[in-house]
Amino acid sequence: MKKNLLISLIALVAGPLLAADSSPKDDVKNAAATLGGEKNYTWRATVEVPGDSPFKPGPTDGKTEKDGFTVVSMSMMDNTSKIVLKGTNAAVQTDNGWQTVAEAMQGGGGGGMNPGMFIVRQVQNLKTPAVEATNLVSLAGDLKVDGDKITGDLTADGAKAQLSFGGRGRRGGGGGAAPEVTNPKGTVTFWLTDGKLTKYQFHVTGSMDFGGNPMDMDRTTTVVISNVGTTKVEVPDDAKKKLE
Repeated sequence: MKKNLLISLIALVAGPLLAADSSPKDDVKNAAATLGGEKNYTWRATVEVPGDSPFKPGPTDGKTEKDGFTVVSMSMMDNTSKIVLKGTNAAVQTDNGWQTVAEAMQGGGGGGMNPGMFIVRQVQNLKTPAVEATNLVSLAGDLKVDGDKITGDLTADGAKAQLSFGGRGRRGGGGGAAPEVTNPKGTVTFWLTDGKLTKYQFHVTGSMDFGGNPMDMDRTTTVVISNVGTTKVEVPDDAKKKLE
């Protein structure tokens, strides 16, 4: 009896001490890991760019389930791409119906444009929020609690990585060398509620050299997570066949 009482007292004392040792970075990592362990969830990513930007991304809507399918709809100008992922495999919706990544990469020879390659780039750059949030923590310097959020600066290399790959990181190779990035800067902010990741945002700026033509970059990406545990992921049969 005395032994059990002693163990309980030690646990009561050690608990607050362990919590005090938890850093804001640890809190975000744990929240992202918890999200990744959920049965399913929904997210929407929106990107803000200057009004004179030649490219204005639309929203990205995604639904994912643990150890199952991830369905994503991505908009750019007047075009919408649909992607289904399972593990390391992906199917994309093209003008020729649902195709594997390998199938979508075929064609476009003779210097002509292959529309499927644009979708393939999106697949390569795609990350679910649980993975992306963890990656952003690794690209940040010190993080601090600021009211209801945790915020900090991205390192120069972290901001450069986000600018180089459209803020999503590559899933695969190809596409040649990334454009040169100069003066990269960035910030990242995470919102946690009861230890759960509900939203995050990152803002990056810098200059990129496209064939000798410098272009200033300024992009704010906001990701809102919802319907945790109640999301229903629906996959077209033709897409499932490509992932079998």
